[in-house]
Amino acid sequence: MTEVNSPPRLGGWTRFVTARPRLSLLVALVLTALAVVAGSGVADRLGSGGWEDPAAQSTYATKALEREFPASQPNLLLLVDSGGASVDDPAVAAEADRLTARLAGEKGVIGVGSYWRTKSPALRAKDGHEALIAAHLTGDEKATNDTLDRIAPALRGTHGPVHVKVGGIVAVRHEMQTIIKEDLARAEMIALPVTLLLLVMVFGSAIAALLPLGIGIVAILGTNAVLRGLTEFTDVSVFAMNLTTALGLGLAIDYALFIVRRFREELATGADPLTAIATTLRTAGRTVLFSALTVAVSLAAMLVFPMYFLRSFAYAGIAVVLLAAAAALILLPAALLLLGHRVNSLDLRRLFRRRRPTSAPAQTSAPASASGEGAAWARLANLVMRRAPFFALVTAAVLVLLGLPFLGVRFGTADDRQLPSGAESHVVQQHIRDGFPGNPGGGLEVLAEGRATSAQYTAYKTEIARLPEVAGVDGPVVKGDSAYFTVLPKGEAVDSGAQRLVGELRSADAPFTTKVTGTAAVLVDSKHAIGTRLPWAAALIVVVTLLLVFLLTGSVLIPIQAVLLNALSLTAMFGAVVWVFQDGHLSGLLGFTSPGSIETTLPVLMFCVAFGLSMDYGVFLLSRIKEEYDRTGDHNEAVRHGLQRTGGLITAAAVILAVVMVAIGTSRVTNTKMLGLGIALAVLMDAMIVRSLLVPAVMRLTGTATWWAPGPLRRFHERFGVSEGGENPPGGEGPQHPVTPPPSATGHDEPADENSDGSPHESGGVRAVR
Repeated sequence: MTEVNSPPRLGGWTRFVTARPRLSLLVALVLTALAVVAGSGVADRLGSGGWEDPAAQSTYATKALEREFPASQPNLLLLVDSGGASVDDPAVAAEADRLTARLAGEKGVIGVGSYWRTKSPALRAKDGHEALIAAHLTGDEKATNDTLDRIAPALRGTHGPVHVKVGGIVAVRHEMQTIIKEDLARAEMIALPVTLLLLVMVFGSAIAALLPLGIGIVAILGTNAVLRGLTEFTDVSVFAMNLTTALGLGLAIDYALFIVRRFREELATGADPLTAIATTLRTAGRTVLFSALTVAVSLAAMLVFPMYFLRSFAYAGIAVVLLAAAAALILLPAALLLLGHRVNSLDLRRLFRRRRPTSAPAQTSAPASASGEGAAWARLANLVMRRAPFFALVTAAVLVLLGLPFLGVRFGTADDRQLPSGAESHVVQQHIRDGFPGNPGGGLEVLAEGRATSAQYTAYKTEIARLPEVAGVDGPVVKGDSAYFTVLPKGEAVDSGAQRLVGELRSADAPFTTKVTGTAAVLVDSKHAIGTRLPWAAALIVVVTLLLVFLLTGSVLIPIQAVLLNALSLTAMFGAVVWVFQDGHLSGLLGFTSPGSIETTLPVLMFCVAFGLSMDYGVFLLSRIKEEYDRTGDHNEAVRHGLQRTGGLITAAAVILAVVMVAIGTSRVTNTKMLGLGIALAVLMDAMIVRSLLVPAVMRLTGTATWWAPGPLRRFHERFGVSEGGENPPGGEGPQHPVTPPPSATGHDEPADENSDGSPHESGGVRAVR
């Protein structure tokens, strides 16, 4: 800890960020204003798809059918309700024909068909009061959205004897984009004031509370500009904006909390602002840097997957993490240097507590354990460490139990049931599911390419009709050297039978080239793409996390513990996702329609995000434990000190991030709701259960062996590793204390003696931030 009257130890980074603090803040203000301009309108350029593998067989077949047989791939449906009359009534038929002709004459619309023209039973409801007009809108997502915006107002509503509702894939995606933008604006309106209130409660000072919020806003606006730029080169999902808001606020607040608190602790020892900034960047600043790297790596793992839905979250996540860390390590120190002791101004909590007697100067450096918060965390650490086997086994067992529902997970594809039950496109699709014959949306299309005779087509149709999962085969529809067949499975659109049928169709002999698409085929290809790349993504996360935590701690065991305990902390999230969103428990309370499955990419996304956030808190705790261990060489004291110093901070950060995620979870789109509420649960479980109970219990059980490393790795860490405890000199010397503890520290079988309030004895501590 920096002595009161010692000269500032200014490293190169400290000199850089404190040389021109006013200029730094002015440049940041200008760049933020430019980011607002650059990022404006980004939501309108984002897509709402991206769940398919672009290199998959089903994707190729879908595009080929859209190009050659647009009527086979309708993405716009008009549900025509004739009221009490039959859809075959002459007046109804005449009006429906007029609507069909009008739709066929619109620019950007091809492949128009209807029940009244084809008399297909699949386009007529079983009760005879509803029928469908189908069409295909051409172009990419933006083009189809523009076409829909232009034609839908004139089509929907009452037309003589019929009433029309607009549905289909294009309408579902368009409505999803609109709802997400509205929900995100509402979430920000909820999260920002609640977050500010919580920060005031944590810091007391309104000035200190505004700093993390400002860092978060800078990160969010900057990421929006980055996403806007990326849309010029690649597809980006609209769902990524939710992650931008959540991580922008959450991580910026985490990093700013850590830095501001350490700065205030240094001021409390009597250090001048410049010295306090130098110590803060040398300690908490390094922790923030390592934390940002671990989170960025977890999110970067999604770049391994080909679906742009997942890749979009990597783009947004990496950008917002790096911007949040940069703002916390550049702008925040400049602001703190200018504020100095004024960072403690406007202590609003004094309005709600009795005035305390002013402490004497000699008491300003009293240990944090003297505070109520420090004493509570110290007592918890003592309790956990005294009963370490009990807490380790019980906590691990509870987490595993909470994750058991995930063993029954069923994967599916995203559809209209992501939308609220009252959304027009959802209503249309639900009417089709409930009221129309056959298995709407569940058919498989087999694209046949290559010259063939009628006899060959007939023989192939006969062969696939004999497959055990086939309910019927229509076609072929022939155009030049291409044709397609429509195959109806016996069961549900994406059940195990339909997925087996995809494989059977792909392996069936044919005198021409065949490719299979349809809902079940897209699911099969998506599962294959994720399954083949998941080991590589997991390996990337694990290997880089092990390396970063080793560089931080110099231990072989701690990185392994960190990975395993982080993964264990996510079990409750995955169990809750299946129990709630797949099985439908609490669906009425939370206001969503359960499709009976989980979209294939969601668990991957939630794992990467939640694992990164868990490592964020893990790095905060481990860095403080390592700092104390380097100072004293006492393992038990270091664990207790780390929990005492960071327990309240991590819990506050987790609660604030959970508030942001819950605000995101108020979305009316089920995937967004699942993402927000699931990660909020994971964050709270990690901070309140894993960091508070499981980590100290496991570290108490592993004892001083926790810090062991073989000679070559120990020398590697001494040369290249870092520690929050001090600044390594250019010569590469390691921490001031050896990794192996002195003999006096290795003999602690029980926690060290406590003060009367239950907190440990401690020397050289600092007063906790109030």
